[in-house]
This record gives sequence, C-alpha cells and structure tokens, in this order.
Amino acid sequence: MINKVFLIITIIGVPLSVIGHLLHFSPLVMFGVYCLTIIALASYMGRATESLAIVTGPRIGGLLNATFGNAVELIISIFSLKAGLVTIVLASLTGSVLGNLLLVGGLSFFVGGLKFKRQTFNVYDARHNSGLLVFSVMVAFVIPEVFSKGMSEQNAISLSIGTSIILIFLYLAALLFRLVTHRGVYTQEGQNVAHEEETAEWTTKRAFVILALATIAVAYISESLVETFKIVGESFGWSELFIGVIIVAIVGNAAEHISAVIMAYKNRMDVAVEIAIGSTLQVAMFVAPVLVLLSLLFQESMPLVFSYPELIAMFSAVFLTVIVSNDGDTNWFEGAMLLGAYVIIGIGFYLF
Repeated sequence: MINKVFLIITIIGVPLSVIGHLLHFSPLVMFGVYCLTIIALASYMGRATESLAIVTGPRIGGLLNATFGNAVELIISIFSLKAGLVTIVLASLTGSVLGNLLLVGGLSFFVGGLKFKRQTFNVYDARHNSGLLVFSVMVAFVIPEVFSKGMSEQNAISLSIGTSIILIFLYLAALLFRLVTHRGVYTQEGQNVAHEEETAEWTTKRAFVILALATIAVAYISESLVETFKIVGESFGWSELFIGVIIVAIVGNAAEHISAVIMAYKNRMDVAVEIAIGSTLQVAMFVAPVLVLLSLLFQESMPLVFSYPELIAMFSAVFLTVIVSNDGDTNWFEGAMLLGAYVIIGIGFYLF
C-alpha cells in the first residue's frame, strides 16, 4: 500500500516540481511538494539498496544504503553551500547525526522490538562503531570548536581542513579494515542463518538503474528546495538552525529511515544497525569533511565548527547510542528511549 502511495507521489511530484520551479509557483506550496517528492524518491532508493543488501550481505548492503541515503543530503548541502547557507549545512550535519542515531535507530529498535521481544546484532561491529563514533563526534568535532575560539578565521579554516583530511583518511581505512583485511574475522556465530532464503525485490541491474534515476531527480529538486528555505523560515518563524537540524535532516535521510525500519521489522538487525550507525559515521567522517573541502570552491568557506547546542546534542546522542548498542542486544524500550531523546532535543532546537 505504502509503495503505491510513493509511486503516485513520484508520478505527480516530479513533473509538478519541474513546472513549479520554472513558473515560480508559491515557495510555501512548492516547499511541501519538494519535500514530499524527495521522500518518495528516497523510498525507491531505499528499496533498491534493500535489494542490493540481500545480494551483497549486511555490511556492504548497509554501506550502500548509507551512501545513497547520504547522497540526498550531500546534494542538498552542496546547493546550500553555493547559496551561502553555511549555518543550514552545519545544522543539517548535526541533524543527520541526531536523526540517524536517535530517530532512525530508535524507530528501528522500537518497531523491531514490537514484533520480536529481543533482537541481536554483531556485538563486535557494535563495539567497533562505538569507538569510531566517539572519535569522529566527541573528538574531531569538539577540537575545532574549542581551539577556534583563540584563532583567526583563516586559522580556523586551516584547522578544519587538516581535521577533514584526517577524517576522510580514517574513514577509508575503516572500510579497508572491515571489508578487506578483517572481513569475516569478527563474525558472530549463526548471525546470517535466518536470512538465507530471502529474495531481492529487484535484480541488481534494475536496482542500480533506479538508484541512478532517483539520484538525478533528487539532485534537480534539491536545488529548488534550497531556494525556498529563506521564505519558509520567515513565514513559519523557523530559524536556520531548526531548518537544518530537523527539516533538512529528515528529508535528506528519508531513504535510510524507511530502509532501516523495514530491516528491523524483518529482524535483519545487522543491516538496520549498519544503516543507522554506519550512516552517522559516513556523515561525520566523510560527508562533513568533503563539504568542508568543497566549500573552498565557493565564496564562503565552511569551517568544521559547530555551536555548543549542536555539539552537546550530538555528544548526548553518541553517548546514549553507545550505551544502548554496545551489548549487541536491543528491545522496544531502548528504542523508545532513543526516540524520547530525539523529541526532547528537537523541542530544544525549535525553541532556541
């Protein structure tokens, strides 16, 4: 049923987005159209990567899902940087960390826990991810903020560039570690038995074609979406911080939200956790650094410097996620705690 709804939204939304942009329809109306259309397109990206996950396995499948899910946000962020909306870009990165860990992770644990009293996933992967989360968010994001207070703007940019290069290098090294040099070394006994007979919805070729077409459509609509931010913010009284942390993050990560919850409902928790936490790591260690480096091409460079509310919110999300997931075991109540934390933080950013 939900797939038919997304199909209808896509069929109507894509041409309407093109026509509305060309004929300059009301920005408030088009903001809603753009958001719904991107979410519908993201559902196709999610279904395509779900098919690929069945063929490639949970680790690579989760990585593909996180990558194409983050591609939406990366595209929106590039157009935002081009428009000089640095605050929104930084806020959307914060929103991605919070959304992936608390909203996506929380919904996955909660929905999966309603069907299964106890769900398990690879505890070795959970501990590996915990270390990377602490490093990328609690170390690499905090240091530029603390040291930038006593620096010139140029030195703050230089520190951000150096930090970004190290983050990208370590992210690639982490992929090498998990997918090549230590692939299968930390496999949990019996973890893949339950899913051997599952068949993919689409063939590999069809899945890649749908991914490519959806990504192109999202790229076009994202540029139009960015142009509506200022007017929408002024009309509803939303700050750039709230737009970035909540609105852009939810729209940009819709594919991951949908896919992770579906995987959890099917008790494929290794994939669900890989999407939620793996996507966070990709945002913190790859997407954010890439945006810092790309911003050098635009009129206004973006330092890797977050506000204290953003840092404290991300720090809290990482700490809670590490505590909940480090044992490789979860249930609906732990999901409810993550969701509760997301709502509290969301209210704070709305009123800030």
